[in-house]
Amino acid sequence: MTLCDAMANTGIRRTSERGFMDYGAVQSKLSFSFGDYHDSKHMGFRALRVINQDVVAAGAGFPTHGHKDMEIFSYVLEGTIAHRDSLGNNAELKPGQIQVMSAGSGVKHSEFNPSKSEVLRFIQVWIMPKANGLAPRYSEWKPTAEMQSAAKVLIISEDGREQSAKVYQDVSVYRLKLNAKQKIEHALKQGRGLWLQVISGAVNVAQDSLQAGDAWSTEQSGKWQFEALGDSVEALLFDLA
Repeated sequence: MTLCDAMANTGIRRTSERGFMDYGAVQSKLSFSFGDYHDSKHMGFRALRVINQDVVAAGAGFPTHGHKDMEIFSYVLEGTIAHRDSLGNNAELKPGQIQVMSAGSGVKHSEFNPSKSEVLRFIQVWIMPKANGLAPRYSEWKPTAEMQSAAKVLIISEDGREQSAKVYQDVSVYRLKLNAKQKIEHALKQGRGLWLQVISGAVNVAQDSLQAGDAWSTEQSGKWQFEALGDSVEALLFDLA
């Protein structure tokens, strides 16, 4: 397959095209349809159903509510997120850390910003599970010193390999951190899909230039190279069945 053929099987979701919800104390940018935001062309990508980038004012958050049959993880970018759930978990997570909740047969939880002065910024992701009615569970991912600076580190998987957190789905999620001009590769196997969500910086892939908030996707197998342009880059890379 030529480069032109491969590029024809890729897509870009610009940050300017994302949905936006403003509740005053909570503001969200939405990659896919969610809540009051509906876009029939952007209902998800394979098992990936939600990518919300949330900004929560001091003392605000999401009161206790229920979930069922969904894999949900939150990646903290700035500030602190406080999590409480009906499974008995009570935790606070800092930037670079992740909480993972498999809602399964049903769970209730709340998420809020416990600070009286600092804003909370985090990305929340929903992934559809392989089956419904599974046992609910909660876990966390906190990077070691080596992971903290790694260019590519596995954070979410089905089997928990490489000290990643588990979800009930055949998906591998990587956190990328690239210095200026640094490159990394990812090999996508036949029959799978790739979604890159840029958090900060600018990155080039397959001759496409992406900025913070942009996303890039493909279902074309092969080796894909990601290069940081200018400043450092932080991103989430999803490899989905």
